[in-house]
Order: sequence, then structure tokens, then C-alpha cells
Amino acid sequence: MTGIENQIRSSKRLLLISLLVVFLASLLASKIQNSGGRVHVQDIKIPTHNGQWLVADLYKPRSATSENPAPMVVVIPGFQRSKEALANVAIELSRRGIVAILIDPYAQGFSSASMSRMAATTEGYGMFAVVDYVADTSNLNYIDKSRIGATGHSAGGNAAIRGASYFGREATRTGKPSKLHSVFVSGYVLTLSDEVLQDVRSNVGVSYAFYDEGAYRNELENGDMRYAPEALRAVNSGLQPHSEPITEVELGHYYGDVDKRTLRVVHNERILHPFQPYIIEATANQIEYFERVFGLKSDISTEDQVWFWKELLGLISLIAALVAVVPMARLLLQIPYFKPLVHPLPLPLSKPRGKGKLLFWSMFVIGALIACFTYIPMAELSQKLFVAASTRQQTWFFPQRMNNAVMLWAVLNGSVGFLMFWLSYRFFGKKHGVSPKSWGAATNLSELFRTLVLAMALFIFYFLFLFTIYYFMHVDYRFLFMGVRTFQPPLLILLAMYVPFFFIFLLSNSLRINGAMRFEGQPEWKSMLVGGFANSLGLMFIVVVQYLTFAVTGTVYWTDGWLYVNLLFAVVPMMFVLPFFNRYFFNMTGRIYLGPMTTGLIFIMILISNTVIYLPL
Repeated sequence: MTGIENQIRSSKRLLLISLLVVFLASLLASKIQNSGGRVHVQDIKIPTHNGQWLVADLYKPRSATSENPAPMVVVIPGFQRSKEALANVAIELSRRGIVAILIDPYAQGFSSASMSRMAATTEGYGMFAVVDYVADTSNLNYIDKSRIGATGHSAGGNAAIRGASYFGREATRTGKPSKLHSVFVSGYVLTLSDEVLQDVRSNVGVSYAFYDEGAYRNELENGDMRYAPEALRAVNSGLQPHSEPITEVELGHYYGDVDKRTLRVVHNERILHPFQPYIIEATANQIEYFERVFGLKSDISTEDQVWFWKELLGLISLIAALVAVVPMARLLLQIPYFKPLVHPLPLPLSKPRGKGKLLFWSMFVIGALIACFTYIPMAELSQKLFVAASTRQQTWFFPQRMNNAVMLWAVLNGSVGFLMFWLSYRFFGKKHGVSPKSWGAATNLSELFRTLVLAMALFIFYFLFLFTIYYFMHVDYRFLFMGVRTFQPPLLILLAMYVPFFFIFLLSNSLRINGAMRFEGQPEWKSMLVGGFANSLGLMFIVVVQYLTFAVTGTVYWTDGWLYVNLLFAVVPMMFVLPFFNRYFFNMTGRIYLGPMTTGLIFIMILISNTVIYLPL
């Protein structure tokens, strides 16, 4: 058997194993999501005012019937998050007999954008419309209309407390109880003000991370809820008019009366803001709260949680699905149309020594520092160049507020990467025997077109399998707030809009990884590991500076741009694995183009389908 035949056989085996792993992991994740069949999970779409619409996942326990109606909780993800990001809350509530409606907030996921530029405040990210619908329709006869709740994290928490205030004002006008029986506010205390709280006619739970990066905005500029004026106001708002106001909150203690809807409780988990929803303690606090306010006595302990197994299985699916792209590419390259893309692998560079070694590591460090120091300025520049998206206005002109910042950073650093590569060759490599033939950059228009067709075929293969998995099992590939989800057709237009700019960075990376970091005698794993750090170290520096400053001073280094830094928790892993794919595809074709074209389509679609999009209705 020839070497090529062995490679084909190995590729078929790896592809089959990868797809089987994705299938089995997704099947198990689906079983966890629906509690082994005891909960029915389905998509719903609700038309709302101004021509808007809201998409959500409905978690209906089989125990909820017209004869035995169950309480219901609307679960609201925060800024930049889709419904799947808080599936853990819906899973644990529905396991205990509570109906959960997990929404895609307006302008996120599959829900429409909003006519309001303050959708969380004025519409609860769409939660107000869901509560109105559930409370007024006779269709959902398995829901107890007197026990409707809402919970959300971060901006979703703001939506929850705004909903309590909104429906409280409505209750005052009508003389009826508020449609919102109880709310739980996680990760947000800025709107726990007298102005908002005075209208609340619901039970209120508050949960705030002790190490929340946004705590500098709080009145005492820290995350300690024992003495925070916001927490004190929340608790005191539920006390009797002539009661002595408390001056220190007893964390975890329930104040007030659940039947009078004056119950209040405050939790203060010692965790960072983005990770707060994903710890057992915080989830247990929510479970305990809703069981108490709804008068439920579940046989399942609040500490008995299964959601993290779904997250682990989602991570396995995410990795296996990406791995599957590599053997699929090798198999497609055997098709006659794509065979001309296969070239002999160029000879690697000689291992750098002396001045060459010094130059290599100097370029490595300089590139990382440039990447580090340009990210926040590019984020600030994006707000000036893309005004509509930055001010939450509907637009077709680069409508993704957060990704616009990443795109500008990518264009700048990709251009700098090309410049550094050329300078090192012009003034050093050319004089020391480096030949452009080793770069694998030679090509022509016909070959580039075939490469693009192959990249598109790999893109279709990757997402078609994802759509199939989602259709049959209602799960995607995700771990915590990092995820690969299905997308709407309009995102294909955005893909064509964003990819050319990101391609500058991706091609630059492929050229540097394969043309300047591939040395004779160096193990492939070591070469790709160095490439991974070269591509992501600058952004890692930002995270280190942000949180080292936070640990020392109690305030993050970048305050106004802290959300852009939080975005890096999802971006950095992508940046780290990009060089691995660029090297795998380079080894298959002997050219630098298939890697950036394929990762450009797949990774940028992942990026744009997991962020806020202000598309016109």
C-alpha cells in the first residue's frame, strides 16, 4: 500500500471517528437537556410589536399539564449572548418541574433587532412581550399564570428588574397583581435605584459576583454586596413602610414576605462576571430562590446539577467537529477537480542561529506587543467609524458593534505582519539563503478559484452537519459562552462583508506560520505551538494586564473598554488554533491559501453568529 493510500485510509478513519464522536456527544447532550425525556424542548417564535419577533427555546416538563399547571420563568441572556448560553438555568429549572422559556434577546441570535436603542431597558430584550403573551393567552394552559418569573444575567439581569418595574406600574394602574410574580437579577446592580425599585411589585432575588470587573461603576466601586447601596435599597424596598431600614445585608438571608411579593435575597458569589452563571453555587442560589417563591418542594437537591455535563459534551463536539474538517479536506483533494491544488511541500528553512535566532524572537515579541497595544485603540476607532452599530441603530453597514473592533484590529495586525515578514526577508533572510519558493505562495487565478471552491465545500460540510445535529437533537457545539451555532441566511451577506477584511490577517498568519516558522528538524507539534502563541500572545497580554491590575487595585485596567476585553475569552482560543489549521492545510497542498480561506469562512461565521447584530427589520 502506497503512502497516499495510507493517508486516504487514515483520513477516512479519522473523519468517521470525528463525526461519530460529534453524534454521540450531541445525543448525550440532548438527553441531558431534556432530562432524559422528562422535558420537551422546542423552538418557538413570537411576533411582537413594531414588526419585531422573538425566538426562544421552550422547556416544558411533562409534569406540566392543564390539570397540574406549573410556574414559568423567562430566562434572559446578557449582552453578546444567545439563548444557548444560559441553557444551564433552563435545564435545572425544568428538571424541577418549572416551565422555562429561554429567549434570544433582541438583536442577538435568531430574534429580530429592536426599534429601541435601549432594548434591555424598554423591552426587557423581548421578555416583556413573552410575559404579556403567556399571561394573556389561553393556549399555554399548562402554565400557572399567577406564578410567572424572570431571570437574567448581566444586561439580562437589567432586563429582569426593568420588567418587575414595568409590570409593577401596570399593576398599579389596573389594581391587579403584577404579571411578574418574581424576578432574579444576576450580574447587574446599576438599576437597583429608588426610581426603578419604587414601582416593583414582585419578589426580587439579587446575585452579584464579588469579583465583577464592572464593579468600578457601582456606587462604592466594588463588588461587596453587604454594604452596597444598590443591595441595601433592593432589600429595604421590600420592608414594611415603618420598618427600620437595614444597614448591612446578610447574604443569603430571605427578607420580606413571599405572599406579599416583598421577599428579597442577595447573594455574592466570589467569581468573575463572565463565569458567574457557570458555577454550581450561583445556579443553586437561583434554583433555591424560585423553589421558595413558587412554593415548590422538589426531590432534587439544589446542588444536584447536571448542566455541566452538557457543557463538557458540547466542548467535545466543538473540538471533534473542527478536527473533522482536516480529513475531509484531504479526501476532497483526491477529486480530479481539486487534485491540481496538491503541490510538493517546499523545503523548510534552516534552523535559525545567532543573529537569525535573535531576529526571530525579536519579531515574535514585537508582533505580540503590537497586537496588545493596538486592540483597545482599534475598539475605540470602531466606535467612530461605525457609528450606527456603535449606537445600536439598525444598519446594513457593518452592523456588528463588537466584531467591528476585532475586524479593525485584524486588518492592522495582518498588515503589520506582512510588513514585518517582508522587512525580515529584505534585510536578513535574502542575504542568508532564504528563497521565496519556501513560502508556498506561488499561485495563479485558476488555482485560487479552485481553492476558494474547496474552502466553500468544507464550510458547507461543517455547517450542514451542525444543522443536521441541531435539527434532530436541538443542541449545537458550545462550551460556556464559546459556541458554534446555526445561523440565519442574512448572515451569509455579512460573511461576504466581513471575511475580506479578516482575510488580510488570516493570510498574513498563514504566510508567517508556514513561511517563517517552519524549520528543518523541528517537530510539527512544537512548530504549531509556537505559531499558536505567536498568533494569540498579544491578546493574552491584554487579559493578563486587565486581571493583574484588577487583582492588585480592585479595578480593571481598561474600564470603558472592559466589555471588549471580556470578548477576548472567546476570541483568544480561536486565535490560538488558527495556525494549526493553516499548517495542516499547508502540508496538504504545499500552498498558504487553503488554510486562511477555510478558517475565514468557518471561524468568521462562528464569530458573527455569536454577537449582537443590528440588522434592519
